[in-house]
Amino acid sequence: LITKAKFCAGQGKFDLTFLEPALQYCTHLLYGYAAINEESLKLVPLNEQFDVLKDNYRHVTDLKIRHPNLKVLLSVGGNEDVSGEGSEKNLKYRQVLETSAHRLAFINSAHTLVKGFGFDGIDLAWEFPETKPKKIKSGFGKFWSSVKKTFAGETVVDENAQEHRDQFVALIRELKATFRPDNFLVSLTVLPNVNSTVYYDPRGLAPSVDFVTLHAFDFYTAQRNPKLADFPAPLYDLIDRRQDENIDAWVKYWLGQGFPAKKLIVGIPTYGRTWKLDEDAKVDNVPIEGLDGAGEPGPQTKDAGILSYPEICVRVQGGTGNVSPSGYRKVPDSTNKRGPYAYKPHDEEKGEDGVWIAYEDPQSAASKATYVRNKGLGGIAVDDLTLDDFRGVCNNNKYSILKAAVAAL
Repeated sequence: LITKAKFCAGQGKFDLTFLEPALQYCTHLLYGYAAINEESLKLVPLNEQFDVLKDNYRHVTDLKIRHPNLKVLLSVGGNEDVSGEGSEKNLKYRQVLETSAHRLAFINSAHTLVKGFGFDGIDLAWEFPETKPKKIKSGFGKFWSSVKKTFAGETVVDENAQEHRDQFVALIRELKATFRPDNFLVSLTVLPNVNSTVYYDPRGLAPSVDFVTLHAFDFYTAQRNPKLADFPAPLYDLIDRRQDENIDAWVKYWLGQGFPAKKLIVGIPTYGRTWKLDEDAKVDNVPIEGLDGAGEPGPQTKDAGILSYPEICVRVQGGTGNVSPSGYRKVPDSTNKRGPYAYKPHDEEKGEDGVWIAYEDPQSAASKATYVRNKGLGGIAVDDLTLDDFRGVCNNNKYSILKAAVAAL
């Protein structure tokens, strides 16, 4: 995956020439993201100035001239095409599904856009409503929450979820029928914190979809959980967490519902999530409670709460023992279940906030790829190539997360 949103600044500025070393390892490239027009419900460029007028759609699809086996897909949504708030948030993604006329308008416009710019198909990173973030509870609160869940289940975020689930199968079936004469691909990306058991019918989708990518990460972010830091992308279930907050649970659901293993792709992030630590933060046990929101933006990514892998690597590498010259204490993952993390304590003398980072590194990426291989799944997807170490800042090794994952496959 490459996204315009992550074509960053400075050392993080991503130019398409940086893609060349990565493409030898890739079978598919997803360009994110396109959008849905709120009035017509047709597929449109998310940023017409960047995508069309600057001809970046065509620049990306022209990569196939030098890489003839590469398939380039246009991805839709991806939590970048956000509109509305509360129950109205991203309502247009449900409206597209609700009538055959709306679905037809979307499908025809998608076919025009894909064919017109030389894409090989479309990826639907559909913006269904997300689950509610985990709340911090203690004592009676924990007990009452358990009682409520037993008798009432999870909070309902979409009253028409069953209809939308069935209508999404119809959309995929109709989309594939339109795309099939041109041999265009149709794929899905299940976004973080979207409940597959609510919105996706794996058995119903299987005949019409070429592959499905599971973005089983970002379960915890400072935006969703400003006062609670936890591992955002564990491979397996961790103690006292929701049972669906890990890759293994997502994979088991899709396989258990009749979806072919060879069509199932596991997403691997190339970044870390960060939280600010104050002087009272206790880092001995994870999850860490009572925090104060997102860590400071990195010099390249420039967004609070997220750092690219090279931004993290320069902070945590080197030094004596597990403490880097920058003062970060690195805690590796000996279990291969949760991923590594690092932290820098609050410094009262300098008046500097501390930071806690949970992230992906080459070792954790390789563990996930090994899992994919052992399960007989279709492969891995790197999200996002623009946040991997494309300059080789860390140990002069370009795309170290991508390479580690591919080697493990």
